[in-house]
Amino acid sequence: MDSFELNKVLGAILGTCLFLLALNIAAGALFTAHKPEKSGYDIAVAAPEAKGGAETAAAAPEPIENLLQKASLEKGETSAKKCIACHTFEKGGPNRVGPNLWGIVGRKRASHEGFNYSAAMKAKGGEWTFEELAKFLAGPGGYIPGTSMTFVGLPRGTERADVIDYLRTRADTPVPLPAAK
Repeated sequence: MDSFELNKVLGAILGTCLFLLALNIAAGALFTAHKPEKSGYDIAVAAPEAKGGAETAAAAPEPIENLLQKASLEKGETSAKKCIACHTFEKGGPNRVGPNLWGIVGRKRASHEGFNYSAAMKAKGGEWTFEELAKFLAGPGGYIPGTSMTFVGLPRGTERADVIDYLRTRADTPVPLPAAK
């Protein structure tokens, strides 16, 4: 291969590279993405429609006393399995991320030996009544802001009642069910 042929090959490679570079610059100029003024997306939320021109009040939840009358111990035991990652239920069971829940119904709040409760839980005081447990299990972080319990809660009242009924039985002498209202 003589030098003339070598120059033709190198010239073709160089020409191809220059053509691709020019094509890239032209495509970048034609198809430039414009940056938005603010990042993110606007989410359109439909305003709730008022029925009959008057605002409707949210239905009051059924009292826990009534829900406990219909509670299912078996369903409560099944639902409580969501809690076993952080709590134990047997008598003398160890503390995990959360305290052992044996005898929780009727016990003073933040009183289980050997567990380091959050300052918010200690400051709340009182005892774990059926109503207090229902409020707490509906949304722990909303009921006691600053609690270290990160569980999102049980939104359905019937499921909360089932779990509370199960917790009630996990004691030496279970607290009797309250009378329905």
